[in-house]
Amino acid sequence: MSDKKYTPQDVLKYNKPTEAFLCPLNANTVGIQFLEFKIRNCDSGEVLFHTSAEETAKELLKQGTTIDEDSLRSINYKFDKAMLRSKGIGTTLTFKVGPKPVKNFRMIERHYFKEKLLKGFDFNFKFCIPNSQNTWECIYSMPELTEEEIIEIENSPYQVKSDSFYFVNDDEMIMHNKAAYAYVDAKKD
Repeated sequence: MSDKKYTPQDVLKYNKPTEAFLCPLNANTVGIQFLEFKIRNCDSGEVLFHTSAEETAKELLKQGTTIDEDSLRSINYKFDKAMLRSKGIGTTLTFKVGPKPVKNFRMIERHYFKEKLLKGFDFNFKFCIPNSQNTWECIYSMPELTEEEIIEIENSPYQVKSDSFYFVNDDEMIMHNKAAYAYVDAKKD
């Protein structure tokens, strides 16, 4: 990891996933902690994924997993392939803020397939009160894909990847997370 300071303008130019994390875990100088995360299909309302920090910690301890920085910031999702044809996805993030006020908590997310940008998202939570717990809901419109692209994605598990970059105070990167996605036939899996 280099000492370069990445800005929103830098990450908005990316057309493929980053090879490494762009900031260390200790870049989170404002003490933001993610407590709970849920993903739902906006078409059906079905909850596709739900976890909490407590559940994740228990699961890691149960598995005896060695925890390293990269595994703390990476996740592999497995969704039903019907999700590729839905119109939208909703996420709900519950997070806690440290003892300082947080201005312009901004999330920029970039989704790629085989090193091609599918879609980018840019959300801003204008202000967070010190020591507060907050809920942030984001609605994602799914990228417009051809039937051929959908089939190729279904046949390429974990080749859809995303980078999520979190900034405060307009341009200070405090977190960077990565995800990979597989789309399967839920009836068979």
